[in-house]
Formats: sequence, C-alpha cells, structure tokens
Amino acid sequence: MGESGVGLRPRRTIYYGWFVVFITFVTLLVAAGVRSMPSIFMLPFEKEFGWNRSGISGVISLGILLYGLVGPFSAAVMAKFGVRRVMVVSLAILAASLVLTPYMKELWQFQLLWGLVAGLGTGMMANVLGVTVTNYWFVKRRGLVVGLLTASAATGQLLFLPLLAKITVEAGWRYAIYTAVLVIVILLVVVAIWMRSHPYEVGAAVYGTDAVVKPEPFKGNIFVTPLSTLRSALGSKSFWLLAGTFFFCGFSTNGLIGTHLIPACGDHGIPEVMAAGLLAFMGLFDLVGTTLSGWLSDRFDSRWLLFWYYGLRGLSLLFLPYALDAAPLALMVFSVFYGLDWIATVPPTVKLASKEFGKEKAGMIFGWIVVAHQIGASTAAYGAGLLRQWMGTYSLAFIGAGFVCLFAAVMAVRIARGRGSSPSASLQG
Repeated sequence: MGESGVGLRPRRTIYYGWFVVFITFVTLLVAAGVRSMPSIFMLPFEKEFGWNRSGISGVISLGILLYGLVGPFSAAVMAKFGVRRVMVVSLAILAASLVLTPYMKELWQFQLLWGLVAGLGTGMMANVLGVTVTNYWFVKRRGLVVGLLTASAATGQLLFLPLLAKITVEAGWRYAIYTAVLVIVILLVVVAIWMRSHPYEVGAAVYGTDAVVKPEPFKGNIFVTPLSTLRSALGSKSFWLLAGTFFFCGFSTNGLIGTHLIPACGDHGIPEVMAAGLLAFMGLFDLVGTTLSGWLSDRFDSRWLLFWYYGLRGLSLLFLPYALDAAPLALMVFSVFYGLDWIATVPPTVKLASKEFGKEKAGMIFGWIVVAHQIGASTAAYGAGLLRQWMGTYSLAFIGAGFVCLFAAVMAVRIARGRGSSPSASLQG
C-alpha cells in the first residue's frame, strides 16, 4: 500500500493565515498594553514631578485621540505599503518613544513622547490592523477572527498592568519602561521575519476560497482617499449611528475605566497592584466575551447584539460607585460583568459597517468609526480627571457613563441592517 500510494491522503498543513492572526494578536496585545501604561504612572508622576491629575489626563487624552485619528490613514498606508512594513515601522516608533521617556523632566516632554509619538505609533496598530488582516486573509470565520483580534487589543490594555504595576511599585516606573522596550524589540524581530501582508505572498488563497489571487494595487492618495471615503459616508444615517454608538463605547471603556479605575481605587484605599489586577481580570473575561461576540455576530442580528452589550455595560457602570464602597466581592462581580462586555461591541460594529459600505471600504470606514470611539475616550480621559480634581470623586463620571451607554443601546437598534440584508440573512451573518 505504501509503494502504490493506495489509501494515502494528501498531507494537510496549517493555513498560514492562522500564524498571521497569532502574530497580529500578540502585536495588538503588546501595543495596547504599552498604550495603557500611563494609567499606572499617574500616581508616581504626581509624586515625583508634581504634575496634577488633569495635566496627566490631558496627555493620555491626546494619545487616545491620535490612536483613533491615525486609523483611517493607517488602513490606506497598509493597503499601499503592506501590513508587515507598517507594523515594523510602528513598533520602531513606539520603542523610540519609550527609550526616551526615562529622561523626561517636564510635562510637555511627556506630552510629546506619549501624547504625540506613542499615540501615532500605537495608532498604526489599532483595531484597523485587525480588520485589515481579517479582510485580506479570511472570508470564512471572519467574525470570529475580528472578535479574537479585537479582544487582543482590549485584553493587552489590561493584562500587562499587574506586572507593570508591580515593577513600578517595587523598582520604579523607569524599570517598567525598560521591560516594555525589551518586549517590543523581541516582537519587532518576530514581525520582520514571519509576518506576511497577504495570502498571495505565501501562494495561498484567502481562507474560504479556492483561487490564489494577487491583491489589487492600491489606487489613490494615502491622505486623500480616506478623506473622500469619509465624505461619501457622511450622507449615511447608519454611519452616524455607528459612529455615535462607538463614541459612547470609547467614552465608557478605555477613556474612563482603562484610564481612571486604578486612581479611583486608590481614592478608596485599594493598592495599585490590586487595582491593576482587577483590570487584568477584566481583560481575561474580555478575551472570552469579545471572541464569543465575534462568533455571535456571524449568526445573529448585530443591532440587537449591540443593544444588549451597551445596555448591560450601562447597568454595570451604574453599579460601580457602590462596588468601590462595598466589600471586595462587589468589585470582583463588577470586573467579571464589565469585562465580558469591555469591547464586545467591535465585531457587530464591523459586521454592520461591512454590510453597509462593502468589504473594499470596510477598513477605512471602520477607521473613521474608531475615530469617533477615540474622541469619546479622549473626552472621558480628560473630563473624568477634571471632575475628580473639582469634586474629589469619580462617582459622577461613572454614573454619567452608565446613562450614556443606555442611550447608545437605544441608538443601536435604529441602525440599518445593511445593503442586501434580509431578516434571515441577519440571523445567519
């Protein structure tokens, strides 16, 4: 049988796209983790440099804004120059900003290195990267992959915080920076060697298809094309509803909880490492929740998924001021409940945007929707810090975010199903 070949089956190999997904997953994980580091440094910087809470929050706010604003243009840059090149350059920029950080003395230097440079570097590796990689490599399992890559960005923002917080408390914030630089350099080497931009580069078809197709070259200007795409989207009611709900998403996640939960816990006598552990706990549950959301968005009406996500998040934020004053168990319950919903909104939002505007424009359109997300996050990052400085508590910020999430839930059900969609299609994804 061995000689004749009878009964032998062709050897099955792992689709290379799954390696690309893994590399992208880790890159988004690390980039998001680095971008969230200033929330750990808020209290040490107050003590060492004498900077006030609103000033530090302003730096974080600018970084968050640029993180989103770069997205639509990064989609065009990736289409023109390739995903791998953009990732390598972005990681190099991020490493450079971190290397210079220990030498800063003034607030404007922090603004330059973390508000501007790190904001641009991480912005090139925002959620748009995950959407672009998914659209290039997958037709089948697209919702699942988007959910997984989205979860990595949010999870990274939370997962590394306990380790970095521990290093900061025991050895100082500069050693936390050196640790992050080492991780980024290792990742940069991995991306340069093994990352691929498109299935054609390894002689493979897009997952779910049979033909190996060379990608169409990018046509247009990397600055003008995203702006013209935005102009065409502004006439769509669905775009405004998607952008509006995502504004409230950013307002209630990385802008508020990601930036201010650790200092809010500090106000209630909860140590930094323990508070960072709560965020990491959220990150683990977010990985489950957002990946599950991607699976659900392949099967159910994404508008109603968004309704439940925003509604439940709103209720959890209304519960948070009580949880901070109550027993640790209440705060743990909040962490689990909120973590499952941290950024589960992304897969259904991507699904609706792709249906409404088409696969070709999905990356740039979603990039602009992310801009709205980051404007909301930036508003909350600065506004919550300002409210804390004025009122001595974060309670009003948390309660206000809870109510805007309930409003976003109502907005979500008014989004159109998407072109060519039918009730049955919306249930099947």
